[in-house]
Amino acid sequence: MPVAESELVFASPYQCLVAVMLSAQCTDKRVNMVTPALFAAYPTPEALAAATSDEVFEYVKSVSYPRSKAEHLVQMAQRLVEAYNGQVPDNIDDLQTLQGVGRKTANVVCAVIWNQPTMAVDTHIFRVSERLGLTTNSKNPLQTEKALVKYIPADIIPKAHHWLLLHGRYICQARKPLCEQCGLRAYCRFVSK
Repeated sequence: MPVAESELVFASPYQCLVAVMLSAQCTDKRVNMVTPALFAAYPTPEALAAATSDEVFEYVKSVSYPRSKAEHLVQMAQRLVEAYNGQVPDNIDDLQTLQGVGRKTANVVCAVIWNQPTMAVDTHIFRVSERLGLTTNSKNPLQTEKALVKYIPADIIPKAHHWLLLHGRYICQARKPLCEQCGLRAYCRFVSK
């Protein structure tokens, strides 16, 4: 994956956070269809904080779990304004105090916006890491995250996250991996099965 970067479209830390929150169990393509109108209606955390979840729902109704995401977005913006003066925190702990922001979302924001050595583990990264032997018998995303950050040099972790994610999204797919197109076949434990 020569271009290893987020496929979400955003123009600020605030927009990145919103887009990543919307991307949970949803495609980046779908999120990118929704966010232009959402960002036009709510260009700042303050604007989003003043909205109701019903108003936000109208913009996000085509993403997965739109009701809860609309509620989380409004509550996140309210806390962002109240606790952080509308500025997106630059660390995992503070980010996780925002409604609807778990460890994975916090890791993505820290890696993408702040270029920090954080590894967000989604289903793609969990699967690819096991198949390639980068992890062994990880039981959950946190175990996978800890193993990957232990062995991947810190300066490339933000890019490595996207390498693994995009490889899992486009080549090493869950149901039908494209093994014949994979440049990592020689290292893959899945191919030998």
